[in-house]
Amino acid sequence: MGGPGKLAALTPGDTGEVLTLQRAAFVTEAQAHQDLYIPPLTQALADLPAELGERCCRGWGIREAGRLVACVRAHVSGDTAELIRLVVAPDRQGLGFGTRLLLATEDLLPPQVRTIGLFTGQHSHANWRLYRRHGYRQTHTTHAGAYLLVHLAKARPHRSGAAAFRPGRS
Repeated sequence: MGGPGKLAALTPGDTGEVLTLQRAAFVTEAQAHQDLYIPPLTQALADLPAELGERCCRGWGIREAGRLVACVRAHVSGDTAELIRLVVAPDRQGLGFGTRLLLATEDLLPPQVRTIGLFTGQHSHANWRLYRRHGYRQTHTTHAGAYLLVHLAKARPHRSGAAAFRPGRS
């Protein structure tokens, strides 16, 4: 699943690569929703170092031969984590990186986290399949212009073997 690649924590120094990957990965989402101004495409580079440096923000990425090919951020508040912008490079999609990163993130969140939430666009069918396959269920929708954002959540799983996903391991 996902082939080779090293999982590592993101730092404010990764912001240029994170934004580049984010923009490349979200073009198809913007096209599917007929909105080229979705927040992942309009987020400013200047905003990312502060976000990644926030105490409540955790981020992880997968690198292949030094290239960032997948990443995700999680905002933690009390016993809840909101996953945002789980992205995989377009040429690496469909190879298991999204699944690997989702499962690793669930395992690497702080121990007090009991509920994990996220959202995706109503036309993001591959994302829906990924999240539902891993136990996320729809909680509500919100409007985002001419389309809906679908919010999903799940209770945090307790898996044995979580050490296999520790940063720095392939």
